[in-house]
Amino acid sequence: METRTILILCTLMLLLIPAIDAKPVIVGFTEEIDQNIIKEHGIANFTQYKIINAISTDIPESVSEKLKKNPKIKYVEEDAQVQIAGKPSQPQPPQPPQQITWGIARIKAPEAWNNSTGINLKIAVLDTGISNNHPDLTVSGGINLAGKSKNNKWNDDNGHGTHVSGIIAARNNSIGVIGVAPDAQLYAVKVLDAYGSGYISDVIEGIDWAVQNNMDIISMSLGTRTYSQALNDTTANAYNAGILLVAAAGNSGDGNLFTDDVLYPAKFDSVIAVSAVDYNNIAPVWSADGAKIELAAPGVDIYSTWLNGGYANESGTSMAAPFLSGAAALIKSKNLSMTPQEIRQSLDYNAIDLGDIGRDNIYGFGLVQAG
Repeated sequence: METRTILILCTLMLLLIPAIDAKPVIVGFTEEIDQNIIKEHGIANFTQYKIINAISTDIPESVSEKLKKNPKIKYVEEDAQVQIAGKPSQPQPPQPPQQITWGIARIKAPEAWNNSTGINLKIAVLDTGISNNHPDLTVSGGINLAGKSKNNKWNDDNGHGTHVSGIIAARNNSIGVIGVAPDAQLYAVKVLDAYGSGYISDVIEGIDWAVQNNMDIISMSLGTRTYSQALNDTTANAYNAGILLVAAAGNSGDGNLFTDDVLYPAKFDSVIAVSAVDYNNIAPVWSADGAKIELAAPGVDIYSTWLNGGYANESGTSMAAPFLSGAAALIKSKNLSMTPQEIRQSLDYNAIDLGDIGRDNIYGFGLVQAG
């Protein structure tokens, strides 16, 4: 009996080793996804994408090494974590009288409202979700892609996603705040958990969802230091499919202009990288800088929507990115046939130059203008 028990335990331990050793990866194929390769390597649980020829899964290092030697495999890369790009919040009492915050005024959104309020524009907010009962927000739909539990419960359990969503499109009513594009349609694409963390694979799946559901703009107040070919391919394909992508540059600035602090996906060519400025149009030292910075937007002491019907002040390039997303919505709302390239050119051309003359590594082309 004892011998049999030992054998059973040893067998269970052997079965558990691959699971313990497994690491999250993204596997890219040179052409179409080859199901035979997946089966040959014993990959049972995986997520397959439509926007790129790749899957995400958890596999041991030994399997990764075997896949890398297969000529039909383009890459096997770490499914690294992504994080929110915001600072700690300061929640405020719920439902104060409506105000136009300094950031909204600074980018001249009120002037733009005479001609456009973002109507008919669909914006996917890839973040921690959006509060589903905030009186100042209307959410048109969404999906939860964070972690292993993929479902339609996209309600925000962090606050960050609700905050950036209010910057984009808080309603024009008698309470709280008003967003840059108050009539734009918000979609909650939850790719980050309650702690503000997620994986590159979740972001890829979120962008994939946005393409399949005909979004106009993807707003991402998140980032990672880890380069991902899969994520690069995904953003490029979405951009070529007609979607404008905006991302926070990151809060890892060190004040050294000779170092590049911009995070991915903001660092990709297909994405607009947004840095932050304060009330005096000066970039805080923590705002990432680098050659990929394209535009700057308000990102210090930004008052916006929060959990439980409340409001909060937050700082970060997380706050700057949605200002630009909202401005882009106002521009396209006036001409729905505009391409992402044309919207981008308009934003760059009309920005107020800050810092060194012309494009620079701190402010890019300058402070975004909606009106």
